[in-house]
Amino acid sequence: MSSYSYTPRGVCSRRITFDIEDGVIRNLKFEGGCNGNLKAIGRLLEGADPRKAADILRGNDCAGRGTSCADQLSKAIDAALASA
Repeated sequence: MSSYSYTPRGVCSRRITFDIEDGVIRNLKFEGGCNGNLKAIGRLLEGADPRKAADILRGNDCAGRGTSCADQLSKAIDAALASA
């Protein structure tokens, strides 16, 4: 199991942490941000293929910021996969 931590930019959340275990996402958590929505994303992605999850989330925009917590998660996953 590999654990990852990512500091998002341009969004309300301050940190994203997750594990990739046996090729799937585990224990996804956001620090800060829209608590209920981000908990839901964590529950929805538990056990998901990280590449597919990143592809789905990439480019999602929040309030015209050009990014969102979900988009930042795609960047975190991309970085994690690149470092593996």
